[in-house]
Amino acid sequence: MLSLSLSAESGLLHSWPILTAGIFVSVTLLLSFYLIFEHLGAYNQPEEQKFLIGLILMVPIYSIESFLSLLDSKIAFVCELMRDCYEAFAMYCFERYLIACLGGEENTIKLMEAQVEISSSTPLLEAAYVNGVVEHPFPLNWLLKDWYLGPHFYQSVKIGIVQYMILKTVCALVAILLELIGVYGEGKFEWRYGYPYLAVVLNFSQTWALYCLVQFYTVTKDKLEPIKPLAKFLVFKSIVFLTWWQGVIVAFLFSLGIFKGFLAQELKTRIQDYIICIEMGVAAVVHLYVFPARPYQRGERCIRNMAVMSDYASLDAPPDPEEVRDSERLTRVRLSRPEDREKRLNFPQSVRDVVVGSGEIMVDDVKFTVSHVVEPVERGIARINETFHQISENVRRQERRRKKAKDDCYLVPLHSRSREFSEIRDHLPEGSVSDSGLSRKRSTAP
Repeated sequence: MLSLSLSAESGLLHSWPILTAGIFVSVTLLLSFYLIFEHLGAYNQPEEQKFLIGLILMVPIYSIESFLSLLDSKIAFVCELMRDCYEAFAMYCFERYLIACLGGEENTIKLMEAQVEISSSTPLLEAAYVNGVVEHPFPLNWLLKDWYLGPHFYQSVKIGIVQYMILKTVCALVAILLELIGVYGEGKFEWRYGYPYLAVVLNFSQTWALYCLVQFYTVTKDKLEPIKPLAKFLVFKSIVFLTWWQGVIVAFLFSLGIFKGFLAQELKTRIQDYIICIEMGVAAVVHLYVFPARPYQRGERCIRNMAVMSDYASLDAPPDPEEVRDSERLTRVRLSRPEDREKRLNFPQSVRDVVVGSGEIMVDDVKFTVSHVVEPVERGIARINETFHQISENVRRQERRRKKAKDDCYLVPLHSRSREFSEIRDHLPEGSVSDSGLSRKRSTAP
């Protein structure tokens, strides 16, 4: 009877973390999909909303994968890798969402180029970006060149964010391979395991991607003011940044043996998943206020008059301060007109556009990033090959010179031979030394 009660109590204590996590997961799914369906029902701005929906999906995906890890520790490793990969994709979606709010890539680059012509007294421009130069903070300013607003800055930020998505996927595949051969060692900071090395690589990659995103936000935050970018940025950054460092810190504390409480013993290494389930429930509530569908449902949204700055950028002329101040005023623009309602995508078409449309753009950006990363590597390899070729040619040339000098040492110069024969001829008596000459002398003797 005592053993039965102890087993029942142990099962209850083991299931209560699963029960509490399940409640938060249910709330997360309910609120997140409610918000997604609202956006799909008011799918008036596909370029913005396709990436916005991808960003909102981050919360339920995090929640589901963490809960599955709690239910079955055998699939926890795969779930964690999938969650981390989607984290990189969500960061990419956030950048593309901001670009779409600015009017697309071309318009974003034009707006950045227009800032170069604005004087430092113009309120649109931060003092740090006068003359169109983005200076890196210490110690990056010792390692990197300044970025110039325009295509250079835009491409640098784009590559910096996409590289994290690519590297995250590659490291996930490497982690699976290391796990199969038994040398991954999740949560173990020992040199013979692959986990600490991948953690360092991903840490630098994620930090650089976040740095690029911060720089892009800082440059464009004034123009994105109508969509309240600060709240969106802080919510997204807290999810991405805190969950990553949270996982690293939890793994490090477990390796030191600090987690010795009852809850830690029950959850063991899955305490990170339990915390994420709780956090995503809170994040789902915040998303309702930070990424609402109401502006798209009303068919109108407040935006800045971007055309003024674009016109000056296209004419390559300094902007008029009066028109710059006018462009600062918010204008209510109706996004959906009666004649456009017939062209609005229905629900299945909206879902297809979210999946296929965003996927096509992502593939193009990945190709762009890979080409720009591979190109300097190819140039470097070509220079190295050229250097080795020059070295080998110099070695062959030296060998030929050495061989020629060695062969010449066995030859006697012609002028030296002529000198020796001339000396011998001077010491000989007159007359021929041939046998016929000697016989003639003997015959003439008395």
